[in-house]
Amino acid sequence: MGLLEVKNIGKRFGGLQALDDVTLSVRENTIHAIIGPNGAGKSTLLNVLVGKLIPDTGSVMFDGQSVLGRKPHEINQMGISRVFQTPEIFGELSVMENMLIPCFAKRDGAFRLHAIESIRSEKGLNAQAEQMLSDVNMIDKRHMNAASLSRGDKRRLEMAMCLVQQPKLLLLDEPTAGMARADTNNTIELLRELKSKHDITMVIIEHDMHVVFSLAERITVLAQGTPLVEDIPANIKGHPKVQEAYLGQSAEGATG
Repeated sequence: MGLLEVKNIGKRFGGLQALDDVTLSVRENTIHAIIGPNGAGKSTLLNVLVGKLIPDTGSVMFDGQSVLGRKPHEINQMGISRVFQTPEIFGELSVMENMLIPCFAKRDGAFRLHAIESIRSEKGLNAQAEQMLSDVNMIDKRHMNAASLSRGDKRRLEMAMCLVQQPKLLLLDEPTAGMARADTNNTIELLRELKSKHDITMVIIEHDMHVVFSLAERITVLAQGTPLVEDIPANIKGHPKVQEAYLGQSAEGATG
């Protein structure tokens, strides 16, 4: 059994069947990509996994426990963290102060923004935050205002804010969206390093096939809310159903 087991998930919005009998298994300590064209149901599935949507049918088990019916913060406490497509950070705070928020919440279970003054001087929390900023190569920017960061650095900061909570599973929604190729390649290398260093499982939703085939150990392909195939990247590239439904020549050329 995988760390994450999704079985027979269905979700309808009015007359639209967004997810139809979706089943997938994410093995522990792997990078698993979920791909498909726009409207395939990727974001809907991700929102089910983090508790923002309740499916009409099916089950989602994480580390042997059901996530269905739990609120997003409860799922986060179970060990699932999410990096959003548009980074969610506190722009009015410094990079270091942003890092202190999840450190404090991990320890005390709650956080109020006005409490930032009371935790700035806590050495233990500061040490955790600094170590994670170092892991994402942002320690030299710890005193910068978060709003002034580049898009790529905001993404790194959000990853660090997730990872400092020591999740078992990290969900990444298009982690390289809007990045230039050099920044994309840097992000690929960073994710490899983070997986190795923190022994973490990752699920990635991504449109950039260069990213997918550079990182993923297994891939699930969705089309119109239905899983077409789940396999290793080498088999996905040449799969006739996948070629026809989505990837075409872009998969064959996405090797480097």
